[in-house]
Amino acid sequence: MQLHIIARGKIGRSPEADLVERYLDRIQWKTKVTELPDEGGSIPVADTGAAAPKTVVLDERGKTMTSVKFANLLGRWRDEGVRETRFLIGAADGHAQEVVDSADLLFSFGPATWPHMMCRAMLAEQLFRAVAILSGHPYHREGAR
Repeated sequence: MQLHIIARGKIGRSPEADLVERYLDRIQWKTKVTELPDEGGSIPVADTGAAAPKTVVLDERGKTMTSVKFANLLGRWRDEGVRETRFLIGAADGHAQEVVDSADLLFSFGPATWPHMMCRAMLAEQLFRAVAILSGHPYHREGAR
């Protein structure tokens, strides 16, 4: 399954960009990052020959879950034949209501508001952690919650 981060704003050359690259390079699954302008631009159209991708919208009002539950969700989607999961990170004003309404999951890193560059790095780490959990890699320690 491809893990596709679609984020508003340019991360440029920064420590956060280095973290994103570090974690995504370590993931054994296919990954992709698409940057959109803060306003305008459109979310890439899904491949019409493939099943509809799952869409996870990062939103402070979303569901929180442990890393293990997050990994199990991605593993279940993979096992069900989902070929792409998209992770949408909004700009300062969040997401348009139609994006929120169409999400398969509203996902939150907690009630605090995070800068989009930090969200991207945190998401990349959680994606790496999820794939590590699913493969039995020792990166994730069961006691870590």
